[in-house]
Amino acid sequence: MEDDAPVIYGLEFQARALTPQTAETDAIRFLVGTQSLKYDNQIHIIDFDDENNIINKNVLLHQVGEIWHISASPADKGVLATCYSKTSDSKVMTCAAVWRMPKELESGSHESPDDSSSNAQTLELLCHLDNTAHGNMAGVLWEPMGDGKKLISLADNHLLLWDLQESSSKAVLSNSAALEGKGQLKFTSGRWSPHHNCTQVATANDTAIRGWDIRTMSQIYCIESAHGQLVRDLDFNPNKQYYLASCGDDCKVKFWDTRNVSEPVKTLEEHSHWVWNVRYNHSHDQLVLTASSDSRVILSNMVSISSEPFGHLVDDEELSDQEDQHQEDKIFVYIPYRIKEPLQDSIIATYEEHEDSVYAVEWSSADPWLFASLSYDGRLVINRVPRALKYHILL
Repeated sequence: MEDDAPVIYGLEFQARALTPQTAETDAIRFLVGTQSLKYDNQIHIIDFDDENNIINKNVLLHQVGEIWHISASPADKGVLATCYSKTSDSKVMTCAAVWRMPKELESGSHESPDDSSSNAQTLELLCHLDNTAHGNMAGVLWEPMGDGKKLISLADNHLLLWDLQESSSKAVLSNSAALEGKGQLKFTSGRWSPHHNCTQVATANDTAIRGWDIRTMSQIYCIESAHGQLVRDLDFNPNKQYYLASCGDDCKVKFWDTRNVSEPVKTLEEHSHWVWNVRYNHSHDQLVLTASSDSRVILSNMVSISSEPFGHLVDDEELSDQEDQHQEDKIFVYIPYRIKEPLQDSIIATYEEHEDSVYAVEWSSADPWLFASLSYDGRLVINRVPRALKYHILL
C-alpha cells in the first residue's frame, strides 16, 4: 500500500505564516504569508488538487509589511486577518488588520502553477485592529465556529476582544484584560477553545499558560512553569473539552487537563530543537502534528489520551458505567463479551522534506488526512497521514 509522495511548493520569499482557509470545507486550500524586507509581501492562496496531486496558486499583494501571523475567518471564505510589522518614526510596530480577498479568488479560480506573480491582485482592507494604546500584536484569534464577527488579538500584555461591525469594516473593542506582574510581560500565542460555548481562551506568556473566561475577562487557571523555556504554541483537543496541548523552546510537547494543572497528562520529547507548533486533528484527535526548528514535522498517535482510546469513540457515560464494574482495574474497561486494552501511543511518522526551521504546520479544513507545513526558506510541503493508519482508524 504505497503512500502518496509529498507535494512541495516554493515561495520566492521567506515565510512563517500559514493557515487553512477555515470556512472552506470542500476544497483543500491554505493561505501563506511572506516575510520580505525588500519587496512587497504576498499572500499565496494554495489550492491542492487531490486527484492529480498538483498545487494551483494565486498571489495577493500585502504591501503594508512582513506577515508574522495569518488567520482565516471561520464563516467567510474571503476574509482573513494578518499581523504585520511596519516602521513608523524609526520604530518597528507589529499591527493587525482584517482583509478581504477579491471575490473570484475566494473559491479558487487559478493561474497555471508556473505563472509569475506579476499579475498579483491586492487585498481590500476592511479594518485595522487599533493597537496604538496596547503595543505589538502577537496574533489574532477568530471565535471558533462563530459568524466571523468576534475576534481576539494579543497585544503585548493585553488580551483584546473585538466585535466586527458594518460588514467587518469597523472593529469595536468590546472588552479587554491585561497581564499583571513584574517585568515586561508579553503574550506569545493564544488559542480560543471550541468548547464551553466558546467562552474560554488559553494564552501563553514566557513559560506560563493561562486560561481566561472572556465573559468576565478573568483568569480561570494558570500553569506557572508549563515549560522549562518559552511556550510557543497551544491547541485545544476538539473532542475532549478540558484537554490542551502546548509546546515550547524546551523541545517538549505537553498535554494538559485544565481541571488539574499540577502536572501534564503526557509529555513528548521527540524534537531536538524549539517546537513552534502543535495541532490536533479536527476529526481524529489522537493524531497530533508538531513542527520544530530541527527542520522536522512529527505526526504522533496520542491514542491513550484521545476520545478514542480503544480504537472507537467512547463517551463518558459508557466509560463510567463500565468503570463501575471495574473500579480497581483502570487499565481494562469491560465491554460485553470482550475485553479491550487501550491502544499504545506512538510516533507515526517523521517528515523530513524541509531544510530550514519549520515554523507552521496546519491540518486541512476540508480533508482530515492531509496537512501542510511551512519552513522559513519559503518551502510549503503537503503531506498525508499514512494510508495504513487511516484505514486502521476508519475500519
